[in-house]
Amino acid sequence: MKENALLIHPRDNVIVALRDLAEGEEVRAKGIDGFPVLEKITASHKAALRDIPAGEEIIKYGEVVAVSTRDIKKGQWVHIHNLESKRWKK
Repeated sequence: MKENALLIHPRDNVIVALRDLAEGEEVRAKGIDGFPVLEKITASHKAALRDIPAGEEIIKYGEVVAVSTRDIKKGQWVHIHNLESKRWKK
């Protein structure tokens, strides 16, 4: 099967959609077992690779980019509605 997502770094707890993913579609990426997305994920947006509790760091590129502001289930969209960015904070 053709990949539809990317795991950028093995430490990441999110994947990046390579194209729009429909609710229920299986995520396929090198280095992970497939799983369904729980809602539409727009191309280039993130989905949780595992359950992420509120207050946990969001890891992308192997680095902390944000902190979850609420519980995020595996397969849910990870975006500004459920995280606080740490990329520009000092």
